[in-house]
Amino acid sequence: MALCSGIKADGGRCHAQAMRNSEWCVGHDPDQAEARRRRASKGGKRGGRGRPQVEVNAVKTQLQDLVDGVLSGRIERADAAVVGQVLNVYLRAVSIELAVREQMELVGRLEELEGVLAQRDGGFGRGA
Repeated sequence: MALCSGIKADGGRCHAQAMRNSEWCVGHDPDQAEARRRRASKGGKRGGRGRPQVEVNAVKTQLQDLVDGVLSGRIERADAAVVGQVLNVYLRAVSIELAVREQMELVGRLEELEGVLAQRDGGFGRGA
């Protein structure tokens, strides 16, 4: 198998295996530049998988404070009920945001795999 003809950032030659019928690896193929750019831009947008956990923990703390406030008489039950409903809506929004983010990540990965398969099959899709 041939090695990639690409040059790494440090000026050295890429030692990755070239894709079939190409002189480039996936990381250096000019036709894959847009897919690489999309993958690279995801890093700063995702915020890590820990962010939803932090948000959920913050809401749990608020809910516990709310319970303590109602039980001690500092917070009226009606007020606590409304705040609890708002926090529930917030948790639902966090859940939906996480699901959308994961779905977009999967779509990107699927598109990347389809591109690699198309390249490997010489531009012919499966079932053709």
